[in-house]
Amino acid sequence: QGKANLRDAYAQVTKDVEILLYQMHISEYDHGNINNHEPLRPRRLLLHKREIKKIGTKTAEKGLTLVPLKLYFRSGKVKVELALAQGKHEYDKRQDIAKRDAKREMDRVMKARR
Repeated sequence: QGKANLRDAYAQVTKDVEILLYQMHISEYDHGNINNHEPLRPRRLLLHKREIKKIGTKTAEKGLTLVPLKLYFRSGKVKVELALAQGKHEYDKRQDIAKRDAKREMDRVMKARR
């Protein structure tokens, strides 16, 4: 039904050599009954062991995070495109907040002129 939300979702490699996807919201089926699934439950991703180990070493060494970029269907299965991402530093966040505040102030002034 196209009711999946990837916002705030992330994936982690567990000790059991598997990758779990957390915080991905998939809405319950509208015409379902009491046996519907939990919308925010962790979901296990199917990958080959060598892929999991490769991703696991990168996330452990460099402090990278696995982030899902998109969901799509291929031959009857749902695929998840993952990316290795590095979080922002504190000074980067401050710069982005300052830019956003400056843009908001400029928009406010422009609106007042009209």
